[in-house]
Amino acid sequence: MRGIFISLEGIDGAGKSSHIARLQAHFLGQGRQVTLTREPGGTPLAEQLRGLVLNAPMDPLAEALLVFAARQDHIARIIRPALARGDVVLCDRFADASFAYQGGGRGLDWGVLQQLEAWVQYDAVQGLLQPELTLWFDLPPAVAAVRLAGARVPDRFESQPESFFTSVAQAYARRCAESPDRFACIAADQPQEAVWSDISAVLVQRGWA
Repeated sequence: MRGIFISLEGIDGAGKSSHIARLQAHFLGQGRQVTLTREPGGTPLAEQLRGLVLNAPMDPLAEALLVFAARQDHIARIIRPALARGDVVLCDRFADASFAYQGGGRGLDWGVLQQLEAWVQYDAVQGLLQPELTLWFDLPPAVAAVRLAGARVPDRFESQPESFFTSVAQAYARRCAESPDRFACIAADQPQEAVWSDISAVLVQRGWA
């Protein structure tokens, strides 16, 4: 079987964690091997860089460079080998998050991020690595704030004001408009079962259910 690469995107509180587990169970039930991973992170080096990105003060460009350095190691050690084995790769965030958080949230130039994306994700044989499907859990920032209130100590991103996450959502919408065939926008402010129903409909449409 050929590998399938699916990413889940959205701000914290959007419900990605709950539904990535259901996606994993869905594909395992089909007899597929599943690699479940996340960004920033996924490898020992990338997890170390994640800790810096989430907690150490830095400017937007340094933040983006660390995220893409983590992504380089993640792609080389986890994602491409898993796809070559024929796994279904389910990734909690991928490159779209860099455009959303460092681009939309931090205001980093879109062209700089596109250059980093080309350097890190391009392979001369396989071309630019992108998910086959990106599920964008679109949630109003005010709703996310209510869901996360008191859940845990916020990191550098979670502690940002609502205006930051409004900019993040706008950047996700821009990426969605740039790649409409790859993105599926999921209204994440619905009850959990309604969200899963919408995801299931996308899987059926793609021939994966």
